[in-house]
Amino acid sequence: MGLTARIRTRDGWAVSHAVVTVTDMTGTQVLRAEADPEGAVRDTTELTPGAYTVIVTAVGYAPAASSAIVTASGRAEVGTVTLARQGGGELPPPGPWTIDPAHSSVAAVAQHLGISSVHGRFTEFGGTIEIAPDDITKSRVEAVIRAASVDTGNGMRDTHLRSGDFLDVERHPEITYRSTGLTQAGPDRWTVHGELAMRGVVRPVDLDLAYLGTGADPWGGTRAAFRATAELHREDFAMNYNQVLQAGIAAIGTTLRIELDVQAVQGESLPTA
Repeated sequence: MGLTARIRTRDGWAVSHAVVTVTDMTGTQVLRAEADPEGAVRDTTELTPGAYTVIVTAVGYAPAASSAIVTASGRAEVGTVTLARQGGGELPPPGPWTIDPAHSSVAAVAQHLGISSVHGRFTEFGGTIEIAPDDITKSRVEAVIRAASVDTGNGMRDTHLRSGDFLDVERHPEITYRSTGLTQAGPDRWTVHGELAMRGVVRPVDLDLAYLGTGADPWGGTRAAFRATAELHREDFAMNYNQVLQAGIAAIGTTLRIELDVQAVQGESLPTA
């Protein structure tokens, strides 16, 4: 009996300081509970069967409200409640923003042997974001990745990835992305249209972008957080190498899943301290 819920951010992290308040249809509060360090709420207070309103609040996040029906068992199973950062429904304030590599990640996932995944990342990159003041769709992003910084946790594999079979870092040391447009795909989701240059080949690549919100940092600055994903096909960038196993399965998948977690600092440069 009682209330159960899971409180998460949009990128899946637990919100440990969330407070859940339940009111009946007259607006009277009947239950108040706090989330544990894992973002879980488990309250054993028995509730009278009927309809209730559940409100979830947390400092730094926009409140979320939903309806819940309590059955004869006296239980209310709210499920997962996702909280957006305060101000998360709009893009950050206009002007220049600088990507902070120390608090961002550029990762790629490829299928291996048809049964598992190989995870890699690039450790050296940078970029800028320009939020347009009047027409948000004219905002721009540019990013540069050092191709030789690829890291999959295996030295022999990384050496092969840097070779002419894959990234060909000697002849093409940089991977660049430049946006060409922006369209809204939901209240806090956007599609970034752009061009990716890799291995001397330029192809259009769209990013599925989620804006996670804006907040102050400990150094007196303002930060914005984004998560973006995309899918690439290796052959589009002349990376045709593969090893086919006896069963006809390719050792390395031809599709790459790109996952970007980005923090950007307001302004044209990163803080020096």
